[in-house]
Amino acid sequence: MKIDKYIGHSGYTSRRKACVLIEEKRVTVNGKTATFSTKIKENDVVLIDGIKLEIKAFVPTYIAYNKPKGIECTSEKTTNNIIDAIGHEQNIYPIGRLDKDSEGLILLTNNGPIIDKIANSQYGHEKEYIVTLNLPVRKQFLNEICAGIEIQGERTKPCIATLEPNAKRIFRIILTQGLKRQIRRMCNAFDYQVIKLQRVRVMNIKLGKLKPGEWRNLTDEELSELFALLK
Repeated sequence: MKIDKYIGHSGYTSRRKACVLIEEKRVTVNGKTATFSTKIKENDVVLIDGIKLEIKAFVPTYIAYNKPKGIECTSEKTTNNIIDAIGHEQNIYPIGRLDKDSEGLILLTNNGPIIDKIANSQYGHEKEYIVTLNLPVRKQFLNEICAGIEIQGERTKPCIATLEPNAKRIFRIILTQGLKRQIRRMCNAFDYQVIKLQRVRVMNIKLGKLKPGEWRNLTDEELSELFALLK
């Protein structure tokens, strides 16, 4: 295994950041400075800044996290990143993204192959959100975003959007697409400002009663249904 991949799998940092560490000559293998072509074999000793790197035992992990506003969905060692916020013992990664100003459900796992199967919009998996606007929701707005609109040169796919019961400024939307900041951009196209954006469901997994900042392991029943949907 190449050294950058080895560091990435260790849980120390991302593979991209590992490349920076190698470039800065902060990584040694068996006492020699590592290069990008260095490969790791069993019993090799890897040091980063003189500290031995340990690989964690792999335990398949699938969690649901209620991301608070202000947390960034990145594995990079930045302030308020989602990995440090959760503090899980496994080397987990977020499945897809929620922008920094949004909140709600995001799934994380250490099972790399399923990340793209869930997050990639080409598979058409549903993600559900509750959106609070600064002004009352107009019926024409809902009708048009349901049909699909042009936003910055891209056309959104048809979706489901409905006004929340007993609410004038809150609507629920189900997307099978994942354009960058898609909901905010759709709302901005009709001169709305998004006050709150919360994801409440990814496929069959629901946010439920998780409080902001809390996480839980997915149940066996949830995982069984999730894997069936991914086939």
